Amino acid sequence: MIIPENLKPADGRFGCGPSKVRPVAVAALADVATTFLGTSHRQATVKNEVARLRRGLAQLFSLPEGYEVVIGNGGTTAFWEVATFGLIRDRAQFASFGEFGSKFVSSVKAAPFLGEPSVRKADPGSAPTLVAEAGIDAYCIPQNETSTGVAVPIRRVEGADEGALLLVDATSAAGGLAVDITETDVYYFAPQKCFGSDGGLWIAVMSPAAIARAFEIKESGRYIPAFLDLVTAIEQSRLEQTYNTPALATIFLAAEQTDWMLANGGLEWCAKRTAESAGVLYDWALNSPVAAPYVVEESLRSNVVATIDFDDSVDATAIAKALRANGIVDTEPYRKLGRNQLRIALFPSVEPADVEALTKCIDFVLAGL
Repeated sequence: MIIPENLKPADGRFGCGPSKVRPVAVAALADVATTFLGTSHRQATVKNEVARLRRGLAQLFSLPEGYEVVIGNGGTTAFWEVATFGLIRDRAQFASFGEFGSKFVSSVKAAPFLGEPSVRKADPGSAPTLVAEAGIDAYCIPQNETSTGVAVPIRRVEGADEGALLLVDATSAAGGLAVDITETDVYYFAPQKCFGSDGGLWIAVMSPAAIARAFEIKESGRYIPAFLDLVTAIEQSRLEQTYNTPALATIFLAAEQTDWMLANGGLEWCAKRTAESAGVLYDWALNSPVAAPYVVEESLRSNVVATIDFDDSVDATAIAKALRANGIVDTEPYRKLGRNQLRIALFPSVEPADVEALTKCIDFVLAGL
């Protein structure tokens, strides 16, 4: 099946991670290739880029006094282990409503030095709430569940024990959804989604209370593997560097994306842009005779990751294959969810006009099938 060129989006990348990297950012990286790539990460050339990224993120999230941007290697998966060793004192409560939230739960359950976590679950496509519970010193929740396209509001847990932290997995939300950072203690993410970069890096916006907790646990004598030592990451970030060698291109692309976001109006602009794209896609699905948003409750539908179900009369796999054959890629659903659906990234780099074009392409494919 050949989709007419006049129907196609200008850029056919709709993947949820790695996500679309803006060509202008790649060109900017190429411009500094001989002076930046392949140079020491302990020297000013690279440290200046780390500083640019940290400053940009501080501005993007309007950081209050005392909050810090901390950077380390390994991505969000590594940060779950970092938090397990260096942020949870004894017992954590989790909101688990998809593949990625459940993985953090598994890390904590496996840690012999931590108490049994409290887990509040909901079926995929919906979300639980965190509830105050005596003895819980860390509450953990994804802002956006990348596997299902569910997004939840972020607020502190009313009635929680004094000093309890709120850890927010913002991997696919940060930079695309609004957030009040003062409602969080650790807002952590990786840059291969809204920040239009590659993976392999974790970034955590940390409150003074979270930083103090990291030092407290380190000083308690708990064994912490060097690679997962949060205090080391904090101290190295203050020096505008990472504990060990980072992927330089990843840092540069994330800094470029952050500057682009700020130049266009910051987080407010980013959130409006993703909301516009989401409006186009969800309206199309609601008006389609064979499609519907997977997330039934409108308030939980994500503006950065949209999941669209199809009737049994339609094979969503065939739609995704036809799109891919025409250069419109990565619309397949999350593999473990097992739904007859498409999953489409609506990150800030994705043009709303391209989302509109995508819906026309899907209609064309449906007509052909």
